[in-house]
Amino acid sequence: MTVVRPLFARRDAAAAVASDSSFGSADGIGVLRRARAIRRALLVLLWTLLCMPIQAVCLLLPGRPKVVFACFYWSVVSRLLGIRVRVIGLPASVGGGRSVVFVSNHSSWLDVPVLGGRIEACFVSKNDVARCPFISTGARLGRTVFVSRQRGATGRERDMMRGRLASGDNLLLFPEGTTSDGSRVLPVRSSFFSIAEGEDPPLIQPVSIVYDRLGGLPTGRAARPVFAWYGDMDLASHYWQLAQHRGLRASVLLHPPLDPARFANRKALAPAVWKSVADGAAALRQNRPVEAPAAPAGATHEPAYA
Repeated sequence: MTVVRPLFARRDAAAAVASDSSFGSADGIGVLRRARAIRRALLVLLWTLLCMPIQAVCLLLPGRPKVVFACFYWSVVSRLLGIRVRVIGLPASVGGGRSVVFVSNHSSWLDVPVLGGRIEACFVSKNDVARCPFISTGARLGRTVFVSRQRGATGRERDMMRGRLASGDNLLLFPEGTTSDGSRVLPVRSSFFSIAEGEDPPLIQPVSIVYDRLGGLPTGRAARPVFAWYGDMDLASHYWQLAQHRGLRASVLLHPPLDPARFANRKALAPAVWKSVADGAAALRQNRPVEAPAAPAGATHEPAYA
């Protein structure tokens, strides 16, 4: 193992720069990479400024324009950032007036444009985002539901989310409560599933997301920090590192939805959701052919690594 690990590290490093290898000098390659990052940031900024007044008008219109346009906005942001998105499986049907709560693992700020561009749902986010200049404006236009995650506010925030579901919205939440390093799915907080208790609960659809290509080659453990944003990482510097690369891909696995009525309570539902998400993410990290699997009836909170 002392030999294999450095070999994998070198392979991951090679994947990170493979898309920029050429006959040019190292300085020339560095200039091109920095120019790429600047260009992507400017394009995302201009696209966002263009879309803000359009979405503001959509919010005043009845029906689905505000939902469809928000999804379109995020899908373009993903492309402008250079991320190709592969989707396996289908979003749950919302026929019959039953809304869906999509539940995903969370390793990066990139999860928002990637998932937002493929799933028609409103994000559930921490109140911290509501206090960020510019970002909060975009989040509010996207009709994000802000929660404090404080024990005293749990009931009020649960009712607020239930109200959004009752109005016909779908929700997308990250029940780990924080971002991970991309090598595992953290235990989920069962309190997030309180919205699925009671009569006529929404469907719960587990979602696994993994960033599995860098420089067009499979991503290994050593290269995951290029995508993963966690701990005390600075957002600006993380973007600067990421946006210099090409050949980026995210894989999104949509699992079969779970009916909360089949579970005794949210404490039984939470590990079943975690099991689906963690197993799917592990399979994606191992770059194995993946199909949307049948959801398990239960699981234990054991980290799945790859």
